[in-house]
Amino acid sequence: MKHYFTLLLTLCIFSIEAQNYKESPWHIQAQDIDPNNYYGITVANGMVGMVSSPEPLKIDEVILNGVFDYYQRGRVSNILKTFSHMNMHLEVDKRRVGRNDISNYAQTLDMKTAKLITSFDVGNKVAVKHELMSLRNLPYTAMSIIEVTAKSDVEIVPINYIEAPNHLSDVRNLYSEIDRPHVLIPLMSSVAYSPGKKKVATSTSFIFPEKHGHEPKIIHEDWDYNMHLMKFKRTLKAGETYRFALVGSTLSSVQNQDPHNEAERLTIYAKLEGINRLETAHLKAWNTLWESDIIIEGDLESQRAVRSALYHLYAFARKGTAYSLSPMGLSGLGYNGHVFWDTELWMYPPLLALQPDIAKSILEYRFQRLGAAKENAFAHGYDGAMFPWESAEDGSEDTPVWALTGPFQQHITATVGWAFWKYYEVTKDKEWLATRGYPVLKEVADFWSSRVERNGPGSYDINNVIGANEWEENIDNNAFTNGMVKTVLEYTSKAAEALGKIANPDWRHVAENIPILKFPDGTTKENATYNGVMIKQGDVNLLAYPLKVITDETTIRKDLAYYEPRLSPEGPAMGGAILTALYSRLGDHKKAYEMFKKSYKPNELPPFGVLAETAGGTNPYFATGAGGMLQSVIFGIGGLDITNGGIVQLDAKLPKQWKKLTITGVGVDKKTYVVD
Repeated sequence: MKHYFTLLLTLCIFSIEAQNYKESPWHIQAQDIDPNNYYGITVANGMVGMVSSPEPLKIDEVILNGVFDYYQRGRVSNILKTFSHMNMHLEVDKRRVGRNDISNYAQTLDMKTAKLITSFDVGNKVAVKHELMSLRNLPYTAMSIIEVTAKSDVEIVPINYIEAPNHLSDVRNLYSEIDRPHVLIPLMSSVAYSPGKKKVATSTSFIFPEKHGHEPKIIHEDWDYNMHLMKFKRTLKAGETYRFALVGSTLSSVQNQDPHNEAERLTIYAKLEGINRLETAHLKAWNTLWESDIIIEGDLESQRAVRSALYHLYAFARKGTAYSLSPMGLSGLGYNGHVFWDTELWMYPPLLALQPDIAKSILEYRFQRLGAAKENAFAHGYDGAMFPWESAEDGSEDTPVWALTGPFQQHITATVGWAFWKYYEVTKDKEWLATRGYPVLKEVADFWSSRVERNGPGSYDINNVIGANEWEENIDNNAFTNGMVKTVLEYTSKAAEALGKIANPDWRHVAENIPILKFPDGTTKENATYNGVMIKQGDVNLLAYPLKVITDETTIRKDLAYYEPRLSPEGPAMGGAILTALYSRLGDHKKAYEMFKKSYKPNELPPFGVLAETAGGTNPYFATGAGGMLQSVIFGIGGLDITNGGIVQLDAKLPKQWKKLTITGVGVDKKTYVVD
């Protein structure tokens, strides 16, 4: 009878959790998991990303940030997919559990704690709960906490296996046990080389509740060159719950000259820290991040979607590094993991407002690759620095040759400079401006001074480019490009003056003579030959927000009226997000809400609602779209604005669907802003 009540209590707890999740603004439940229509959600800590699988206890892929190599994608590099080290099998009474053997299968992302929680039953034998974390406190280490509750007397065999993807070679599988007077440390490791001979390594260990001398015996099996496993056996009585953990570390020679030994050291460290200390430190780190939050009252669906976007940006980046963000973050190999303008224009502004230290890391990525950008400018016959359209490990151009965006989408160079000045506006960190900000801004300004074609007053043209609307190639005087260049030349002059330097007078002279083209009725013209065709995204509308090159309300409305109907439904999510911000600032809150929903809702994919790049697309997680959506809330509906005086709040009003909007932890002073 005692075992019956224990089991009943355990099942009731699982049931209460599942019920609460449905009304929780912090949880995303997978609904109706279909393995054939499944787009995983990612747990990540800014360094190691793990994508969920529809299979119980499995991970689809493991992505290691900052490591690129040439494999499977032709002549350009790809972010490294590394060992899958946190996978588990479970045998129950000598039968390996598969999808057909389980019931009540549920997966939930807890955004507050950055845990993927999976639960299922195996007949009348066991109930299983699995919590997966990419530990925020340990950048290269992950942990799974597994609880198995017996419904009847049963024997279980948990199995951890490390699997190498096919592009890794010279795979070495190792197992050892370090025996100390107070603990036995089982250590399973794999070491291999990427195609470019970068060394990658991973190591795992179990954490048991038993005292030393009573731990389960570990059995190691080396199956073949790319997979090996360790397992243990445990007999449970009906009603008994057995709780243990798996910890695993992974890194490469990019992060450490000796990744094999370091992976094992980090895993030993995690093992000896123990479950409670690891979990406590992980939760503390995420609690600190969530001091900067967006709270929407009255609209649970919007709250959950906004928090999901924020969770993903937090999960894909971290302070104290020189790593940036790719359009798909750490959710897979999309866009090869390269860094585009998506970072500076779309994902960076929300992070700058809410996590300036993370924003600083993103800028450090560009600063450390300034030399490569200068080489790129030299190769194209220009002064200063020309940042690549697609950047990877060393900062040289990594765009496929067939894509003309590489040499021609030069607005990225101005956008990088824009982002650097915005950081100074928010932080007023003059030492950083002197050592990081101004050196980049100066090279950007020198590039554009040499890049413009000086054809007379008002005709310092920027010809033969691709703008934000990539469907118009090799055009002249693109609105966004010209507007961003005018802006960054002024910002560079301000940066010089802030440091007590004499700004090059040519920078402002060039800025004053770069044209913004108009149609006869005063509507802004996207480029010199634009004739009203469908566009990929609202290039012109970016001049009003975020650039403020156009501030006249009549012109802003004209541009909205003209370009909104021309936005392709096949375009990326960001177009709608920018229109949300503009309509909010114009006071059209009904239209703003409509565009807000349009910017993400059609892009959600089952079963977690992860975002694809376009409506009906299949390439999640689109972190760029998340950045756009967050901007529409923070800088649109929320009314925040980054100015020379720091972050301020403009007049703001909520759509009728929301009762209250609170944005916490804003800027270096961690202020709170409210709209009600």
